[in-house]
Amino acid sequence: MHEASIVEALLDRVEGEARAQGASAVHRVHVRLGELCGVEHDLLRSAYEMLRERGVCAGAELEIAAIEARWVCPGCEQVIGRGRALRCDDCGLPARLESGDEILLERIEMEVGVN
Repeated sequence: MHEASIVEALLDRVEGEARAQGASAVHRVHVRLGELCGVEHDLLRSAYEMLRERGVCAGAELEIAAIEARWVCPGCEQVIGRGRALRCDDCGLPARLESGDEILLERIEMEVGVN
């Protein structure tokens, strides 16, 4: 289950950001997952629930937003529709994946003291 190693890296990053901001707690972590990134949302949630208990994210919720795969022609930028051959109808060029394979830490909601 590679989702556990992804969660470990995510938690390391969140904890680093929380430390850098002087946060006392993290309340919510927002991630965006491309449909082609190879990560199962349920497995990622399970790993997060299990591993978050060790740090500043102990009480933080995980929000996951899905990103659809989007293919475009590298020549004319025409969007290739879902279920179609991955080749441009106009140019004949092979399509390029524009989005849908990413794993992004989008936002961290944390409690930071006022100085």
